[in-house]
This record gives sequence, structure tokens and C-alpha cells, in this order.
Amino acid sequence: MASPRDFRLLGLLGLCFFQYNLLVLAILNPIDFLALQSIRKALDDLPGSNFFASWDFTSDPCNFAGVYCDSDKVISLNLGDPRAGSPGLSGRIDPAIGKLSSLAELSVVPGRIFGALPQTLSQLKNLRFLAISRNYLSGQIPASLGELRSLRTLDLSFNQLTGDIPRTIGTLPELTNVILGHNRLTGPVPLFLSQTLTRLDLKHNDLSGSIGPDSLPPSLQYLSLSWNRFSGPVDRVLTRMNRINYLDLSMNHFSGPIPGRIFTFPINNLQLQRNQFSGPVQPADQVTIQTVDLSYNRLSGQIPPTFSTVQNLYLNNNRFTGQVPGSFVDQLLAATIQTLYLQHNFLTGIQINPTAEIPLSSSLCLQYNCMVPPVQTPCPLKSGKQKTRPTEQCNEWKG
Repeated sequence: MASPRDFRLLGLLGLCFFQYNLLVLAILNPIDFLALQSIRKALDDLPGSNFFASWDFTSDPCNFAGVYCDSDKVISLNLGDPRAGSPGLSGRIDPAIGKLSSLAELSVVPGRIFGALPQTLSQLKNLRFLAISRNYLSGQIPASLGELRSLRTLDLSFNQLTGDIPRTIGTLPELTNVILGHNRLTGPVPLFLSQTLTRLDLKHNDLSGSIGPDSLPPSLQYLSLSWNRFSGPVDRVLTRMNRINYLDLSMNHFSGPIPGRIFTFPINNLQLQRNQFSGPVQPADQVTIQTVDLSYNRLSGQIPPTFSTVQNLYLNNNRFTGQVPGSFVDQLLAATIQTLYLQHNFLTGIQINPTAEIPLSSSLCLQYNCMVPPVQTPCPLKSGKQKTRPTEQCNEWKG
């Protein structure tokens, strides 16, 4: 039978435990504490992950993995083990996320997070960084994200998001990175007003419409719009940009001329293939871009000699005419040109000795032009087996 002394000891232990829990709650704002509990209940570790092992709510949540606090508020929440190869998390983003009023950074590592983005994200007025990529998010991007006026980075790439890119996103004044590639987004690109936007990645969606001359700010350094259904000219918008160091507009329906200034951009790789660009190509000076791909367009006229300094040049499947410039032959035989694809055009000659030995490190394809190729070199299989374009096609093109 317990003595009065035992009861006093039990009472003291109970009081200590009560005070301990009060201390834990005092370390973190109670609203943030409850929000973290709700977030935890909506998520689980995938097999092989133990990210939530430290999330024991009888201890200080500011010591949880991925939780960073300032005073009594959560300011950063990085969900999932960021190390490469981590299995990640499964579940949903609970709407209680909006209760973390001081949150400035929210990221979720690749995993199996599904469902829609909660509308309550718009309550995070201090949020500067939002990255939930390579998961299974679905539904539309909430237009209410336009209320996050401090947002600088938005990365929702590699998900299953649908619908338009909200126009409100384009009004955010401090955006620097917008990465929405590999989703199922449709509609046009909104007008981006931020003069600090440096990266815009919208590749692999189903976006359409034209890119107006003022749609994109001149501050852009990285622009990828590939694998969409964009159309119309781009010469006016591109001539405004002088900081671009990566440009990929391939796999669209862009039309009109390619501005000569584009070849002076400080980039290593220019991807404009599989569009409907037309007319002559006229670089202002020798092109120093390492790889230029203009294949599968409607470009015409003669091949500019200024392209002879490009290491990998793809001009195939266009409407180029005339002779291949002699400077190309010199650079090819010197192994300065590594890839020169000129097949499926209307070229009429190239001055190269039939006995010339093309360096093993270089690839030349002249197939299906208005000439018999003077040298036999291996071409891509999709070039077909026919070596020379039918005479009637060449005559018709001349006419």
C-alpha cells in the first residue's frame, strides 16, 4: 500500500512532467507547434526513409530534422532527406502549412507527395522560397500564390499540374527563378513584371500562344520553352535580351526570322530546332557558340560562312541553297568542326577532295541535297537511304 510519502513523490513527478511540457510548448509558438503536428500526420516516410525519426513531439520541434526556427517561430521547413537517393516522403501537404506565419522557405524532396497545393500557402506572406519538385502534385497552381509578394523562387517542376500559369504569378515583384517544367500546364505565358527574373524554365508542358515583345524581362539569363506549342515570332522579344546564357526554344511552332543578334549571346548551346523559323540566317559576326541546332525549320538562302567556327552545327532539314562555304571544309578537315549536318536541304555543291580523310572525331552528312555527295560519310538513320534529292524537286525550288 502506498504511503503518503509515495503520493507526494508522485505529485512532484507529475508537476515536473507538466512543467516540462509547458517548457516545450513555450520554446515554439503553440500555433506553429500544432501546425507541425498536422503536417506530420499527413505525411509518411517511404520505405527506406527515416526522415521523421526525430519528430518526437515530447521534445523541442526546433530540433526536428528539416525544421529551423527563429525565436519561437518556424522560418524554414525542408521536408525529406535532401541527400541524393533518398526515397522521400508520401502523402499530402496539409492546409495547416498556412499557419506557419513566419515561414520563409518551404521545400520537399522528391517523393510521392500527391494532391493539390493547399490554398493556404497564400497566407505565408514571408515566403521567399517554394520548391516542391519531382512529386505527384496535381490540380492547378493556385492563383492566390500571387499574394506571396516576397516570393523569389518557385519550383514546381516534374509534377502533374494542369491548367494555366496564373497571371498573378507574373506580377510578383521579386521573382528570380520560375521552374515549372515537366507538368501538364496549358494556355499562354503570363506577362512577367519582375525585373530580377533570371531563370524561366517551362519546358515539357502543353503551353501555347505567342510570346509578346514585353512578355519577358531583359534580366533573363536562362530561358527554356522547349516541348510546348508556342507560335509566332520571337525576334522582338529576343533582341531585348543581352544577358541570356542558356536558350532553348526547340520543339514548338515559332515562326518568322531568327534575329542575327541571337548568335552574339554568351551561350554554349543554342537550341532552335523543330520550329517553323523561315528566311535567311544572318549572324553579324563569327559565331562562337559551341553548339547551334537550327534543324527542322524553313530557313533558306545560303549558309553563312560565319558558322564555320561552330563545333557542332545542325542545319539539316531546311531549305538552304548554294555552295557549302569553303571555310567549312577547312575547319572540318582540321577537326575543329565535330558535327556538320547539312542533309535534306537544296545545296548544290561542296569543294572537298573525294580522297580527303574526314577526322574520326568529326561527323559530316550531305545526304539528300541537289548534288551527289563527293565523299561518302555515315549519316543518321533517319536521313533515309536516298543520297540525292530528285531533280524535279531541285528544279522546282530553283524556279
